[in-house]
Amino acid sequence: MTDMSDFAELEKERKKDLLSTGNTEMDKKMADGLPIHSLNLIEGANDTGKSVLTQQICWGGLSQGFTFSVYTTENTIKSFLSQMESLSLDISDHFAWGYLKIYPIHVEGVEMAADLSRNFLQRLITHIKAGKSQVIIIDSFTVFTISATQDDIFKFFAECKNLCDDGKTILITLHQYAFDEDTLIRIRSIADGHIKLRLEQVGDKYVAMMEVSKIRGARKSTGNIISFEVHPGYGLKIIPFSSAQV
Repeated sequence: MTDMSDFAELEKERKKDLLSTGNTEMDKKMADGLPIHSLNLIEGANDTGKSVLTQQICWGGLSQGFTFSVYTTENTIKSFLSQMESLSLDISDHFAWGYLKIYPIHVEGVEMAADLSRNFLQRLITHIKAGKSQVIIIDSFTVFTISATQDDIFKFFAECKNLCDDGKTILITLHQYAFDEDTLIRIRSIADGHIKLRLEQVGDKYVAMMEVSKIRGARKSTGNIISFEVHPGYGLKIIPFSSAQV
């Protein structure tokens, strides 16, 4: 018969296979976290909280002892670290010790973006392969798809899936408007995890909503819808949807 100490040890061991957000309430809604060695898609329009969610996961994962590489088209190194600090998610020590690597990618002008989108996807895969980080965040993928073909995009996601099979955990944010529905459906089918973010107007304010559409291999049910707010100095705060509707 398994006693409580054995159960606690088994639970602790099981959670080593999960990437935590560092937020207990949010983890519960995400089947206790994202499985490691998985490819995860985070969709949403502008200002729906995609970057903040990946930053929350980055903080939680670093606290667990995972190493991260963040490829960002949204921030510089300084602004990324400052933004996380403003959310009480200070990871400057992890960055200083090399557990977190940040790669800002800035594209100026559509012509430059068109040229990069044809070649950069393979360069990005090559760079990820050469790195030793366990968890990869790409925020946001949209800028690389301006002139990329469907085949380029599908090849990139297939390569990411192969990297996950080899031990990486990958999170990719994107905007739905950049893809036709057929492309989105195929990308979602490749991904192990799929999270959708949106804003809903409740009374005179907008509330961020997160829908966990699927987490492949999850031991608990998904499909949960979470409402949350972003508070400077606090970070993500889960709010009951019933409260949001008041």
